[in-house]
Amino acid sequence: MTGSARPSGRRDIDAALDKAFAGERVTFEEGLLLLEDAPFLELGQAADAVRARKHPGGEASYIVDRNINYTNICVANCSFCAFYRKPGSPEGYVLSREELHDKIRETVELGGTGILLQGGHNPALPFGFYEDMLRGFKESFPQVHIHAFSPPEITFFSKLYKMPLREVLVRLKTAGLDSIPGGGAEILSEGVRSDMARGKATVQEWLAVMRAAHGLGLRTTATMMFGSIESLKDILIHLDHLRTLQDETGGFTAFIPWTFQPGQSTPLQAATATGVDYLRVLAVSRMYLDNFENVQASWVTQGLKMGQVALHFGANDMGSIMIEENVVASAGCRNRTNEEELRRLITDAGFIPRKRRTLYEDASQG
Repeated sequence: MTGSARPSGRRDIDAALDKAFAGERVTFEEGLLLLEDAPFLELGQAADAVRARKHPGGEASYIVDRNINYTNICVANCSFCAFYRKPGSPEGYVLSREELHDKIRETVELGGTGILLQGGHNPALPFGFYEDMLRGFKESFPQVHIHAFSPPEITFFSKLYKMPLREVLVRLKTAGLDSIPGGGAEILSEGVRSDMARGKATVQEWLAVMRAAHGLGLRTTATMMFGSIESLKDILIHLDHLRTLQDETGGFTAFIPWTFQPGQSTPLQAATATGVDYLRVLAVSRMYLDNFENVQASWVTQGLKMGQVALHFGANDMGSIMIEENVVASAGCRNRTNEEELRRLITDAGFIPRKRRTLYEDASQG
């Protein structure tokens, strides 16, 4: 894919694409060049080649689980969020033990193997609330994997209860925490983050939680919400933070990018990222994050058809059937499916559906 007759910019793009095809590491400058200027379909082709090299069997995985938001009361005041309610709001809630257990019971009955548990920064709850909640889950549903508490929540716990970060994680793990979701990352670039989420964990605090969790044997995912006020360079800074930490710890199981969903009640208003924008970032993410085994398609924000296309732009996983999802839905984005339809969509996209558990272990029907 090289040739002296092409302009230097084109030669640089081809060189970066060739490195991705060959399994070599793309530099920061090359990643930014690909994100800015690489031809769209060539990006997809290169990302698909990386995906096929890491997952040569032609499978695309998915999971049956549920996203439970145990409280919507939050003091972080993120400008992109339509879900949270301030303390004292009549629309604020904290789910009871019975409500939580009913949701998990229904998940198990639908073939679910895990729950994703996240909430707002609620200053009224004692730390024992979280420990008791986890213990109750494990006592009643020992087979269910608990994927809970994003890094901003963990950081909030540490500050509110005046406990070292490691102590927070150890106590939660002892109570039943199995792994940690990568939510609350948004864009890990300081200037953008301070504008979007001033009351939330900083870039370094988010990374510190993940580093500490990995050190305790807790696996985690990593996410990115883009398409608002960040630049393309900010996106690469975010990816570089993740790649650097993964080099250090190896603790991330997957990367999940999605686009900002502006709703009528979100303080932050920005032009919605297009499907092409999403696929471009997805493809570059697959190439840049060469030390991540799994990249997930965000059909929840992009729609099911775009989820199928994402499998040809670097994604190897379709994520969850989403028995329940509240945060994105609160901004007006409501996409739904079931296991049968998701398996059919994966098959129609040319892949073999594989049911998995939270840490990507096989959970095939049989």
